[in-house]
Amino acid sequence: MTDALTGDLKIAVLLPCYNEASTIEAVVNGFRQALPDAHIYVYDNNSTDGTALKAMLAGAEVMRERRQGKGHVVRRMFADIDADIYLMADGDGTYSPKDAEELIRTLLTERADMVVGTRRGVHADAGRQGHATGNRLFNILYRTIFGRDFTDIFSGYRAFSRRFVKSFPAVSGGFEIETEMSVHASRLKLPICEIELDYGRRPEGSHSKLSTFRDGAKILWMFAMLMKETRPFAFFGTISAAFMAASLAFMAPVLVEYFETGLVERMPTWVFSLVLMLISFLVFTAGLILDSLSRARSEQLRIHYMSLQQRVHAPVTLQKPADGRRKTAKGDAKSAA
Repeated sequence: MTDALTGDLKIAVLLPCYNEASTIEAVVNGFRQALPDAHIYVYDNNSTDGTALKAMLAGAEVMRERRQGKGHVVRRMFADIDADIYLMADGDGTYSPKDAEELIRTLLTERADMVVGTRRGVHADAGRQGHATGNRLFNILYRTIFGRDFTDIFSGYRAFSRRFVKSFPAVSGGFEIETEMSVHASRLKLPICEIELDYGRRPEGSHSKLSTFRDGAKILWMFAMLMKETRPFAFFGTISAAFMAASLAFMAPVLVEYFETGLVERMPTWVFSLVLMLISFLVFTAGLILDSLSRARSEQLRIHYMSLQQRVHAPVTLQKPADGRRKTAKGDAKSAA
């Protein structure tokens, strides 16, 4: 990367790790070669295989986060490290350090707040068929609920601006942190980009920490919580519609009987249907009120985001990547300038 592009901008490479002793040394060395002027930080999350020692010997600055889970590590990293550009990757060697330059170049030239390295071939390389199927389903679900800004919400290879990092709340505790990042960008309508990159296989001796069902359930729960917080009208409107449908189902035979005979013989059923209808109206009203509060909160988050200082470099000419990788830019790039 040329000095004309990065200038004196401070770049931080963030590597959350848990038992990655077999790969972390090569990953750190790869980023030192790709980004000679960057500061490399390895956050060890209670590893028991010597990950921290190998990272330190490779030249990285090693810190520890004792609360288990990638979300806790990312929250700590974003709070501790002060830089102009942040690059986050995994310590398992599945992301190539050689692509770091392209991620940072795109972040600067597109004036974006987040650049996501989408994983080419992830479905064929996810390790287990359950992971591949989960990737497809959750990406479809995300686009249905939160919009079509992202095509790979679980990619861990991302570049961030300082504005993004210091405005990101990071409430997740585990692997659902990438989903929260994507929703944060979509909610505040931040300028983002995606670049399609190769996704490598784990080397022998390195094992995935993902559990198909346990982590899938956590991610699904996070989807529900984020939908409740960011789209409360849709969330509570769906619940209200379910209560309404149940109420009408119980109410219909009672009404038919009443119009035929003039009598209401199943009074408990009638009362129960009215209670369900009342709950439906209450939930719907709660959704309306919370939607107004959510909009006000989003405005406050946007104002906080805009108040953060952002060091940007002089405009440069954007060149098409030589290897023909697909790059898409989304959002209002002017908002990051």
